[in-house]
Amino acid sequence: MSFLRSRYESIRSDVEIADIGFFSLRVIALAGTVAWLLATHASRETVTTFLRISLFFVAYGLLIYALLFYRFDRKREIYRLSLLFDLVFVGLLIVRSGGFASSFFIGFYLLTALHAFYYGYRSGLATAAACAVAYLVAGLRVSTVEPVDFLLRVSFLFLIAVPIGLLSGILRKDKEQIESLNRELVQSIETMRRLQGKLVEAEKLSALGRFTAEVAHEIRNPLTAIGGFAKRLEKRLPGGTRERDDAGIIVTEVARLERILKDTLTFSREAKTRLAYVDMNDIIARAGRDFADACREKGISLEIRPDTSLPFCLADREHVRQALANLVMNAIDAMGEGGRLTISTRTACDNGVRSIRIDVADTGPGIAADLVERIFEPFYSTKNMGHGTGLGLSICKKIMEEHRGSVQVITTPGKGSVFSLHFPDDSKPAVRNEVPVR
Repeated sequence: MSFLRSRYESIRSDVEIADIGFFSLRVIALAGTVAWLLATHASRETVTTFLRISLFFVAYGLLIYALLFYRFDRKREIYRLSLLFDLVFVGLLIVRSGGFASSFFIGFYLLTALHAFYYGYRSGLATAAACAVAYLVAGLRVSTVEPVDFLLRVSFLFLIAVPIGLLSGILRKDKEQIESLNRELVQSIETMRRLQGKLVEAEKLSALGRFTAEVAHEIRNPLTAIGGFAKRLEKRLPGGTRERDDAGIIVTEVARLERILKDTLTFSREAKTRLAYVDMNDIIARAGRDFADACREKGISLEIRPDTSLPFCLADREHVRQALANLVMNAIDAMGEGGRLTISTRTACDNGVRSIRIDVADTGPGIAADLVERIFEPFYSTKNMGHGTGLGLSICKKIMEEHRGSVQVITTPGKGSVFSLHFPDDSKPAVRNEVPVR
């Protein structure tokens, strides 16, 4: 029962007007046959003959609809098969009801109109020709043909097929266009919903950013004073005492809080990029010098690979240095003790769009697949509590969006990660002595 119910639901959702037309035609044909028998007061022999013809009609009708029930996806082929039986059925009615003078000839009109509407004017003309042949064969079995009357009736078959077939084609194209527009409308509505959600989220983050910036500014001044006093106490207290150790803890924690405030202010600030043509090779060289000692202390091999043919890139030098520093610090923290850190530049072309890239590759543990989508969220961090603010990658993402670029990651758990800063190629040929290393 569940199979039958599911098939019924599936068929009902795919039923078209033409399907209803084919079914209605069969009901009309059966009802017309019965009405003709009642109206003509036919003899017992004629009634018996028409009942047999009607049983033939009912039998193949049940066969056709059984096929449709199980293979509704092949209904066009099944309807073409049913046309053969319909021609035989109408032909038998004409043979048994007067030949060329039979009123059942109207059945050929209905068949032609329906097939022209469903398949188009070419199939309509083919159906009209088949009906004309069936009419001629059936009529000749009973009486002689009257050429003028025959041609007049047959010509109307073709006159019906052409306009209905053309109208069907127009309606089909309009339907396809409407369905296409409906799909586009649904996609547009979905896009608008996503954009609305992003705008709401952006407004929330903007309000949170303004509030956070105000709070951070208020906290920064007393925190600076606390840090200054703690440093003075640490210097004046004798070494090896508990008091000096406590003062050192205060100094360390104040420094950590200042880093958090700095990252928070950076993340919440308004975009104020100062674009100029800069040499990305200079920036990665500076990063190599800045982090050489940190890598040496942890036994990390640091390699700088500049692309000597790299053009100058339109960017804010200080912001790029900050984004790169965040990626490098994350890579060093991820590797722990030992490993290899590679910072390189290159040009790339994806889908016809050229870009200038800075790659930071490490040999750390990599990032789990279920975490990759979350690492750029504000305040999300894979580090232990108390280590990092969870804003480093969010700041990188924000900086790259200000540059109309992006930050992307390719990671392999157990083998390492490659973070890439993608800048649009608004470049000019590099002349290396134009931009000094800062």
